[in-house]
Amino acid sequence: MIWNAILLAFRDIRRNVMRSSLTMLGIVIGVAAVITMVTLGRGATERVTADIVSLGSNLLHVRQGQRFRGHGGVRSAADPFDLQDVKAIAREISGVAAAAPVTSQTVLSVYGNENWTTSVVGSDNAFFKTRKWSIESGRQFIDSELRVGKPVCILGNTVRKELFGAQSPLGASIRLGKLSCQVIGVLEPKGLSTFGRDQDDIVVVPVRAFQRRISGNQDINAIYVSAQSGDVTEKVKQDIELLMRQRRHISATEEDDFYVRDMKELVARVTSTTRVLTALLGAVAAVSLVVGGIGIMNIMLVSVTERTREIGIRIAIGALERDVLRQFLVEAIVLSSLGGVVGIVLGLASCAIGAPMLGVPFIFDPVIMVIAVAFSGAIGVIFGYFPARKAARLDPIEALRHE
Repeated sequence: MIWNAILLAFRDIRRNVMRSSLTMLGIVIGVAAVITMVTLGRGATERVTADIVSLGSNLLHVRQGQRFRGHGGVRSAADPFDLQDVKAIAREISGVAAAAPVTSQTVLSVYGNENWTTSVVGSDNAFFKTRKWSIESGRQFIDSELRVGKPVCILGNTVRKELFGAQSPLGASIRLGKLSCQVIGVLEPKGLSTFGRDQDDIVVVPVRAFQRRISGNQDINAIYVSAQSGDVTEKVKQDIELLMRQRRHISATEEDDFYVRDMKELVARVTSTTRVLTALLGAVAAVSLVVGGIGIMNIMLVSVTERTREIGIRIAIGALERDVLRQFLVEAIVLSSLGGVVGIVLGLASCAIGAPMLGVPFIFDPVIMVIAVAFSGAIGVIFGYFPARKAARLDPIEALRHE
């Protein structure tokens, strides 16, 4: 019986191809929009998560904040860190794999006739470990270079391209503001960060050389700390906070004039935000499915009116109400399901085109496809029931009299 009803539904759709196509259009657009929004949203979440994770393994950022002085007092700039703070974290806190001083400044770099404004970072080899950054060519700093602040530098890939083009920069001397330094290495490319910043637009120099020749002070703006594993990051964070309060002489009644940011917390926060936005976009797109369902109900009501005599004849020769109900309900389900299938194809095509344009991965999820087809079928059942019930309850005598 069901198979016959499906065959009759296809026959009626084939008899009114244009009308049936326009009826399915709302479902097609709705399903395609939901799949596109959800798939691209998941791709964006994956991209953001991967970019943040690429900043470093089990990374903690220790940065200076503001000091609040007394009840009703004012906030003032906190004291910067120094190299002894970095050494204390590495020496006294268990679970720390590496601790790197970080101080930076935007400087004009010059080589020959080429120049490029870039970010110069003063640090040591622990910087590369905390940021999971490998040397593509050349080498890292040696102990004597770090100890005496020798003017050597390691270039990011963007700076290498801008100053040297296709040439090898190893051994060449470039000028960073007033500092002339020798290039000893090139970092492997990392590309853009989550927030659109070019991570390769960087030059790393020994922290003592930076302090003496670029910044002119002993300040450390931030400390990057890499925990030995993700399981101990929370404990390491708490220990750093206690240690820094002691070293910065902060009393129990005073607020911290620094903060420690766990990158795992940032990943969780950003991921949660992108998932909420994805769900919101999917919900907005799903509204068009409801509009498509209303279109199906409207056309099915028109079909009932057009086929009143046919319904009357079927009932007169012995068809039961449930047979007529089933027939029109199956037609509505077939219309919505066909629209769902076409919508899936259109949605996947949109994702395949849109994902590379947006720079996010294309994540194929068959569960979304199944849900889309099931939901479109449910739309057919919900919005097709009323016209089907109206057809099933027609008085056969009045139906046969209908012109």
